[in-house]
Amino acid sequence: MQLATLLKPEAVRVFGKLSSKKRLFQEMGEIATSVYGLPAVDAIDALQERESLGPTGVGHGVALPHARLSSIKNVRGAFVRLEKPIDFGAVDRQPVDLIFALFAPQDSGVDHLKALALVSRTLRDATVCGKLRANSDPATLHAVLTEAQTSIQAA
Repeated sequence: MQLATLLKPEAVRVFGKLSSKKRLFQEMGEIATSVYGLPAVDAIDALQERESLGPTGVGHGVALPHARLSSIKNVRGAFVRLEKPIDFGAVDRQPVDLIFALFAPQDSGVDHLKALALVSRTLRDATVCGKLRANSDPATLHAVLTEAQTSIQAA
C-alpha cells in the first residue's frame, strides 16, 4: 500500500484558522466530496461518530481521524495542515496542526488498518512532521508525505 494511492494531491489543504474539530470535519467532508465524490454529510457524520468513541489525536500535534462509509470502494485520504493548531483531545493534550483523515469502505477490514498503520508510521517521523510544518504549499506537502513513505520503507 502506498500513500500516493491513498492521497490525491488535490486532497491536501492548508487552513489558516479553523475554530474547532467540528469545523475541521466539515472541511474534511468538503474535500471528500470535491476530490472523491463522497457525500459530504456522510463523511462528516462518520468522522464525528468515530471521534465520539475516543479522540483520534495521537500526540505531537498529529491527528488521524478515520471513518467507514458505504459509498466508497477504496481507502482514500485527506491531509490538512493548520497554521493555528486546535484542541483535539489528543493523548498528550497538545493542540493539533497535522491531520490525516482516512475514509474506508464499510467492509474494508485489513486494508483500513494497513492504511492507518502506514499513515501513523509516516507521521510518527519527526523529520517528516518538521517538513510538513515548514511548508504551506499543498503540492509540496503532498510530495513530502509521499516521498517520506518511500524513504521510511527503504530504511
